[in-house]
Amino acid sequence: MRLNTPSISTNPTEIKLHQVSKILEISFDDGRTFNLPYEYLRVFTPSAEAIGHGPGQEILQTGKENVTITELKPIGNYAVAPHFSDGHNSGIYSWSLLYQLGNEQPVLWPAYLEKLKAAGYQRSSQN
Repeated sequence: MRLNTPSISTNPTEIKLHQVSKILEISFDDGRTFNLPYEYLRVFTPSAEAIGHGPGQEILQTGKENVTITELKPIGNYAVAPHFSDGHNSGIYSWSLLYQLGNEQPVLWPAYLEKLKAAGYQRSSQN
């Protein structure tokens, strides 16, 4: 899904991968902490493989309920690149994008679930 990510003036202070709960916990220097499920991060990958090269080219991501993050590589001082267990590793998640995904999760996740439902896809997990 394509997002318009605004620039932010806050930076992460800590990033933790919780493998059992499949959560990326990220804390920012403005005091906000977000717990982002691996599935959520995989579904909202900023990779052209999923969002295409222009509006209307997005590909609905399905079957990501059990995905894990096998590695998290730093990209300079501005982002991370997760390597997912389904082989996807081309998304670069900027601090701005991670903050936006955390801040807008209560809106983005239900909208994604509605798109799945409209497409006739039944999730294997009801997270």
